[in-house]
Amino acid sequence: MIKLQHIGIIAIALSITSCGSGNMGTEPTKPEQTEVWEPKPPKVAINGQSGVPSDAVVLFDGSNLNAWESRNGGGAPQWTINPDGSMTVKDRTGDIMTKENFGSVQLHLEWRSDPNNTQTNQNRSNSGVFFQGLYEVQILNNNDNDTYVNGMVGSIYKQKAPDVMAAKPTGEWNSYDIVFHAPMFNEAGERIKAGTLTVFLNGVLIQDHFELEGSTEYIGYPKNNPHGDGPIVLQDHGDKSGVGFRNIWLRRL
Repeated sequence: MIKLQHIGIIAIALSITSCGSGNMGTEPTKPEQTEVWEPKPPKVAINGQSGVPSDAVVLFDGSNLNAWESRNGGGAPQWTINPDGSMTVKDRTGDIMTKENFGSVQLHLEWRSDPNNTQTNQNRSNSGVFFQGLYEVQILNNNDNDTYVNGMVGSIYKQKAPDVMAAKPTGEWNSYDIVFHAPMFNEAGERIKAGTLTVFLNGVLIQDHFELEGSTEYIGYPKNNPHGDGPIVLQDHGDKSGVGFRNIWLRRL
């Protein structure tokens, strides 16, 4: 018990030191000795209607697809913009990806499955969001539709099943809030730090700082080829998925 208490005291002292309010010496005797006033965090305003933070990069607000291009050789995406401000995957026109590349981000997007899609397994409203074009969080309608759990809605594809199934009923809008930290590679091209994903589905934590094994492959093992920043990609599964998207934005971390 004495050893544990001693370790705890050291940890507190180190925490104070890291904030710039003291050092390993005489313990503070006044509260103001452990108060940190500078630097002040920057202010971020939240749009009252859309909920978009003022420091966010808006990728889709319902008006156009200017932030996106086709993954099949570039060019304008052919997905459908709907009167309600959402967009729908246009079948077999290919994935779309952001024109801009990103590293570590906080991403928000809203999606819904097609109530008219009655296919089974991986073919019922299948899509996905990829970070840096390599690391996929799965989108799928699993309401009364079983599939392999490391490929179900909320999974990190072929690597980890979600902790819980928190999707809404078919046809209702779901929200993903995802924190992605990019992997790091040294000059020799060796991965020295794994990427991580934390995923909230409809406000429920379903992936808690999962360390990526590498790229999320459909066939084969994860790969760890060196890379830098990359696009956000939305998937066209090519099977009349009918998945809709709206209100997509991110913040660089």
